[in-house]
Order: sequence, then structure tokens, then C-alpha cells
Amino acid sequence: MTTPRPRTTRQRTAVSSVLSSVDEFRSAQDIHSLLRDRGDEVSLTTVYRILADSAEAGEVDVLRNDGGESLYRRCSTAHHHHLVCADCGRTVEISGSAVEAWTNAMATENGFTEISHTIEILGRCADCTALHRTG
Repeated sequence: MTTPRPRTTRQRTAVSSVLSSVDEFRSAQDIHSLLRDRGDEVSLTTVYRILADSAEAGEVDVLRNDGGESLYRRCSTAHHHHLVCADCGRTVEISGSAVEAWTNAMATENGFTEISHTIEILGRCADCTALHRTG
């Protein structure tokens, strides 16, 4: 039995619009702030609920920052991984056939089935690297 899709509401549409307008992972508080800046009145609790529903439905990806806070981003539906700039948050979706082959080989070697994985590669993007070098 599948979970019914939540009904479309003004709040859900507003959160979806914000997620479509940003490329980097953002916290629920960041998304709430962007909504307020745009004049959308959506409570922080509602933002959290919508993001949790969207993550469960596979509509957004979630990663945790060093402090354990969940960060959200609308991504493609195909399996992918992320390069994330630790300075500015710029995020690039990448495929990883070598990673997929290694993951499957490790699972098989150890008798695991029905595997899944997520990989976030943290580093510094070219713009932040240049900025860091100049000052």
C-alpha cells in the first residue's frame, strides 16, 4: 500500500517554489526565512512537516551538516551523489558508475542484498578556492 500524496496547499506550493529557486542544500530555518522574505506566511512547523513529507516521497534530498542539522535540496529523480562546497554550499549532482560497481561488489562479497547508499563529497568549489587564496 502506498502513502497517499499530500494535498497541494498554498504552503506546500510556496515551499516547493523556494526549493526550485535554490541550488544548494538549505536548512528548514533558511527556507522559512526565504519564505518570509518573499511575503509568504508559512509557520516554521509547517515548513518542517512539508520538508519531511517531501523527503519521504523522494522529492528532495536530505543531508546532515556537521552540527547534525538536516539540509534539503530538490534534486533529480535519478540515482546520484553530491559534491558540496563546505564554504558556500554550492552543490553539484554527480553520477558515479565506479562507486556503484564498488558498492555492489562490497555488498555481494559480504552477502548483503537490497542495498542502498548515499554519498556526499565535501570540498571547496573553484570560486571559494580562488577567494580563499586571495584573501
